[in-house]
Amino acid sequence: MNEYNASQIHLIKRPEGLPDQSNFEKVAVELTPPSAGEVLVKNHYMSVDPYMRGRMRSEGVYAEPYSLNKPMYGGAVGEVIESKDSGLAVGDIVLNNAAWQDRFVAKADALNKLDPFDMNRLSLYLGTLGMPGMTAYVGLFRFGEPKEGETVFVSAASGAVGANVCQIAKQIGCRVIGSVGSDEKAQWLKNECGVDEVINYKTCGDLTKALTGAAPDGVDVYFENVGGEHLQAALNVMNHFGRIVACGMIGTYNAANPQPGPNNLMLIVGKKIRINGFIVFDHNDMRQEFLSEMEAWVKTEKLVVRETIVEGLDNAVDAFLALFSGKNFGKMIVKL
Repeated sequence: MNEYNASQIHLIKRPEGLPDQSNFEKVAVELTPPSAGEVLVKNHYMSVDPYMRGRMRSEGVYAEPYSLNKPMYGGAVGEVIESKDSGLAVGDIVLNNAAWQDRFVAKADALNKLDPFDMNRLSLYLGTLGMPGMTAYVGLFRFGEPKEGETVFVSAASGAVGANVCQIAKQIGCRVIGSVGSDEKAQWLKNECGVDEVINYKTCGDLTKALTGAAPDGVDVYFENVGGEHLQAALNVMNHFGRIVACGMIGTYNAANPQPGPNNLMLIVGKKIRINGFIVFDHNDMRQEFLSEMEAWVKTEKLVVRETIVEGLDNAVDAFLALFSGKNFGKMIVKL
């Protein structure tokens, strides 16, 4: 194989509602060899994440939209296989933003060299030790401000962000309640991650009633990943001066038309609730603190890591679509 032959996944049509295979196309390209200051990288793992759905809209949502007929992008971990830069050598492992392609050429200063503590666990740098883990860490500590003994409620609690939020909150002595969509995920959170109470929102009936039962002393911090009914229930059960960390609202990402919001927003005023939306990339000042603490927790097995790994770029779109049906368990990764 010519080392400059690459495969890419392009967005060719903006989806209305839930995307399907017709919105994407696999494209074969021939790369231009690297010039001075550039490297050729072979990706080993790429991430698919719910936020990518927002980038498929023409206006974007909270990030720049993807261009049509060009490769999409996102987090990936690769290996330098040719270098024209003194700062990176062949064999170096790099974190990059060139997902959705198996090889690419980039300026060396656009990549982050990794020093993995385990070469057999590179995918961790796309999950617990990557953007989702840092999202959990930044959101919980900077905006949730949890205190020992407080109650933290997490929606999409078995996902790439949510599972880390649950476990970090347990590390600091919080009582943690999670919401998931299957009994299997609920048992994993309770038995493996130490979550105190888990609600299966698909079978619990009235979510506010279920959350009230799980949190008899109320909720102090809500880590918001879903929106809709979950936000309504959280507002109903939150204590005065509660904090809502607005990370995402996957329940509305594929809505073709705007969805009605909670009808109890006035509780924000009466309960003096603080809501903070955030994008993790605005908080790189916390990156070293995050890596230091999270790597230590992973090495000592204080954090349990669960991944769903799909093989091959050909299956990357299916892996992405599975995020919206709850088929992933933990972080969804594509091995290239």
